[in-house]
Order: sequence, then structure tokens, then C-alpha cells
Amino acid sequence: MNPELFQATLEKEDFPINARKMEQFKQYLLLLQEWNNKINLTAITEDDEVYLKHFYDSLTLARFYNFEQKDTVTLCDVGSGAGFPSIPLKIMYPEIEITIVDSLKKRINFLEILVDTLDLDQVHLYHDRAEDFGQKKAFRNAFDLVTARAVARMSVLAEFCLPITKVGGTFVAMKGAKASEELNASKKAIKLLGGKTQTVETFELPEDAGERSIIFINKNKKTPKKYPRKPGTPNRNPL
Repeated sequence: MNPELFQATLEKEDFPINARKMEQFKQYLLLLQEWNNKINLTAITEDDEVYLKHFYDSLTLARFYNFEQKDTVTLCDVGSGAGFPSIPLKIMYPEIEITIVDSLKKRINFLEILVDTLDLDQVHLYHDRAEDFGQKKAFRNAFDLVTARAVARMSVLAEFCLPITKVGGTFVAMKGAKASEELNASKKAIKLLGGKTQTVETFELPEDAGERSIIFINKNKKTPKKYPRKPGTPNRNPL
């Protein structure tokens, strides 16, 4: 998906794309490629693949979630890596307030440069483990939307993400194939942590780039205080 097709596809799908945003995506691509030579940010580095499998893929969330429903949607991206899906969404919808938490300081360093280069405001970056971040009072029940893309299995993600999702808010897991199997295996964890499955949206990316599923979990009650557990425990001993 070259930049021209990327823009045309977004216009066809009624995304609010414009020349400034296209320039920001171009700068994002160049910085990602530059930094990927220093630290391992992504295995996907070819121009067309970045536009399709990172930028466009991240934006598919906005097909199913209305980012213009109120003046400011607060989004927390857990394990964002090189900024996916939150930075493409921030470019497209500048009014979003985003918080990114990642356990690797080098990735946060990259994101600091990226945010400055793209001149983005209302972006907060935290070098932290998801388990520790989720136990901090300032972040519990704090966000309208909490996202995770290709980070861990669903039961683990639920323990990372539901504690920081507002009651009435939404936790979203962006997955590839076999999302339904993961979801079935995590029903107990989701319920225990205060969530309820809303819907699963499954679709094919353009250019035969594969199947994607987006799992939407409503937060309908507060998560018990003991979750998330100590760092490493959710992965070693999933709920």
C-alpha cells in the first residue's frame, strides 16, 4: 500500500485525512526506519508494508469506535512498542489525549523524538511495566479506551488493561487470526477483572495482508484491587 493508495483508501472510508496528516505519516515512516537501525522496533520496515500493516492496520480501530463522540477521548496504549495503534490514531484524530506505557526505555526514547518531530500535543509517555502502572492510583479506572496490539494472550492483556479502564469505558485488543479461541480461553479472567465482552469485529486487510480481529470489552465494574498482580506473574500464571 503506497502513500497514494493509503490516502485514497482512507478518503473512501471517510477518514478525516488531509495533506498535513499525510506529511506526518511520511515523517513517522522515515523516523521509524532510521531508529530501527539502532534498536529493534519492528520487523516491518518496507515503505508499503509500514503504510498497510502498521498505519492502516492501527486506524482500523476507528471503523468501530467513534473518536469524535466527545471533545476529548482519553486513550491508553499498553505495550505500544513503536507507537501502534495510538500514534496513527492521534495523527488522524488530534483531539485524542493519549498515554503510552512501555517497559523498554529505548522505545520510549524513540517515541519522545517522534512526538516532538510530529508536533503532537496531549501525549504522555511512561517507561513502566504494565503491572506496576496498573497499580498506581492516578491511572486506575482512568481511561475511556485502553488498547493493546499484539502484546500478549487475551487473559494476560485483560489483567494489564482492565484495571486502568474507566467503569463504562472500553478495553480493546487488536488481534490476528484465532482471536475467538483466545477470547473463549479468557472469559473467566475478563469477568473477574470487571469486564464483559461487547463484540468481536473480524475483517481482512487489503492486498491479502491477512485476517484481523478487534475484540471490544466493556468495563462494567471496578477491578479488584489485587489486580494486576506483581510483574511477571500474569504471564507465568494467567488467570
